[in-house]
Amino acid sequence: MIMNQKPSGAFIIASWVALGAGMAGYLIGLWKAEMLLNEKGYYFTLLMFGLFAVVSVQKSVRDRLEGIPVTDIYYGLSWFATILAIILLAAGLWNATFLPSEKGFYAFSFLLGLFGAIAVQKNTRDMQNFTKKEN
Repeated sequence: MIMNQKPSGAFIIASWVALGAGMAGYLIGLWKAEMLLNEKGYYFTLLMFGLFAVVSVQKSVRDRLEGIPVTDIYYGLSWFATILAIILLAAGLWNATFLPSEKGFYAFSFLLGLFGAIAVQKNTRDMQNFTKKEN
């Protein structure tokens, strides 16, 4: 079942804004934070890992819906990576010496970035299928 609906311009813009706001907020927070460079590296790596993982989940779920073969191992690994990124962020924040407001800021900007990445990937895939259908 191929999705044939073109996403609205408003949803495309909102998706990019969510991705940009989540990533920018998180990265600016890291840049300004008074923590060791290895801690900043940990949180930066978690963001990149999480973004890749959720795009993998979205792609593999969509591929399966459209009848494109996806191995169970890749499907499972993409879900595992997504959950692991969130758990690792939670563990890092739980043990961090940040103020509760800082912990909340990182958690919500991280989740907003992940949501934005999923939505942008969905829109990209929808536009690709819509363009193929028109040609």
